[in-house]
Amino acid sequence: MSLARTTRAAAHVSLCVAFIAALASPLAAAQARPKVTDSGVTPPSSIVYIGNSFFYYNNGIHSQVGRLAAAADPQHKLSSVMITISGSGFDWHDVDSYFRPEAVGRYTIDSHNVLKFNDRARLFDVAVTMDCSQCPVHPQLKDVFYAQATKFAETVRKHGTQPVYFMSWAYLDKPEMTQALAEAYTRAGNENNALVIPAGLAFARVVKERPDINLYMPDKRHPTVAGTYLAAATIYASLFKKSPVGLSEMAGLEPGTARYLQTVAWETVQNYQAQKL
Repeated sequence: MSLARTTRAAAHVSLCVAFIAALASPLAAAQARPKVTDSGVTPPSSIVYIGNSFFYYNNGIHSQVGRLAAAADPQHKLSSVMITISGSGFDWHDVDSYFRPEAVGRYTIDSHNVLKFNDRARLFDVAVTMDCSQCPVHPQLKDVFYAQATKFAETVRKHGTQPVYFMSWAYLDKPEMTQALAEAYTRAGNENNALVIPAGLAFARVVKERPDINLYMPDKRHPTVAGTYLAAATIYASLFKKSPVGLSEMAGLEPGTARYLQTVAWETVQNYQAQKL
């Protein structure tokens, strides 16, 4: 056989293999595109965050989201509760127990340190959750991630609450985690008809564009104040469907830095949701 014919045959085989591989994994290719772009409750009046230390660093992501929401609309009353276990994954939380009567969310201590009992039609409008930082992509835990994501959605919906998944970020020294986590969380959202908050994609953009803005603590995992602020702005943009750009709440950051993080949060949510299936 001539060299030319051999080369053409090899090229034909390579194309066939690539085509078959593409057909064999349409689900994987589609998962970066979300099906759902709204939590179903916009704007929410009550949110519960169920997760781990990624949520509770820097006095809690719930408090930062609350301050952004108040800066946007002081008249809108938002009640938030955070339930976290250090290092926890989905399966560490007994989510159903968080909705038992006269327990979590029964009362709130307001900005004037006055305790007020809550009287709401439902305990929480939205439940935002995340798995452990590696669990969705860990070979021994990724199946647990998908199973527990479904269990979470079924549990909170049973109580009249809408499930939302928080796409976490890659470790600073493992940027390859970004795409894997995006695929996993988007797939979980699609399988359970739930909104996904693309915080991990926002982190990746800032690391690429502005490495001078430090989003990570020295452990290269947990968020600095800037990291929590970026995550909170992404949550705000996703749940309230409003741009955080220009809000006066800046978490003590330099105004130019805060404005940039606000912009990244908004544009990341817009770009992610624009790919809707």
